Amino acid sequence: MTDERTLTEIAETVAADAAALVRERHADLRGGGAMNVGTKSSATDVVTAADTESERLIRARLAELRPGDAVLGEEEGNGATGGGSGGVTWVVDPIDGTVNFLYGYPAFAVSVAAQIDGVSVAGAVVEPVSGRRWTGTTGAGAWLDGVPLRCGSPDNLDLTLLATGFAYRSERRQRQARLVAAMLGRVRDIRRGGSSALDLCAVAAGWVDAYCEHGLSRWDWAAGALIAAEAGARVSLPGTDSELGADAILASAPTVADPLRAALIDCGVAEV
Repeated sequence: MTDERTLTEIAETVAADAAALVRERHADLRGGGAMNVGTKSSATDVVTAADTESERLIRARLAELRPGDAVLGEEEGNGATGGGSGGVTWVVDPIDGTVNFLYGYPAFAVSVAAQIDGVSVAGAVVEPVSGRRWTGTTGAGAWLDGVPLRCGSPDNLDLTLLATGFAYRSERRQRQARLVAAMLGRVRDIRRGGSSALDLCAVAAGWVDAYCEHGLSRWDWAAGALIAAEAGARVSLPGTDSELGADAILASAPTVADPLRAALIDCGVAEV
């Protein structure tokens, strides 16, 4: 039987190792060093040499600690054998928030999650700049640097601080902007940090009350969504709530989960 706590420890260790590498590359970049930068889905969807280096380090460490497990990573896709029914698949985002990384904005992180049959059972999100370590274990809780986390509990929707993010393609960003404009009159305010993993962790900590975004990939939410859920948030993953849209994720404090969902639907969330 797989020990989820052990998987969490491995996720944290590996993510911390990669975060140390990313921190070094970030310091080099801020010091004027050059870095290869490419693009993926659009000109604004960037990938750096640090992303690739970080993922390769994670894959190498996982091969040492969990030989044979499958790995799904943002930059190099599926690798290694294993996983499947009853097996563990590691879902990896080597730098979540690459644009922030490029600009020197410190809101970026390394995200590593262990999934069994597509469900996250252990995860870690580590911030290279601050060193903060967010972890979660299914059925056991979520922690920030070892301190237990609990999501917020706003009394009303109009007291809810909502986080969100935007797509790389301009036409979808415009639809997302219309949703944000409609929601601004329903909630306390809206935040956009640039890292989905950290937005989900912020829900877990009560730093924001909810988070909604469209178009995320599995590596964007695999660890953060588990951490939010284990901190008490109500989480709807992409593909689980058609009224929010086929690729929407929503994590919310339970006290406002129902009215927030209703407001999002009323404001046209499914059309994003």
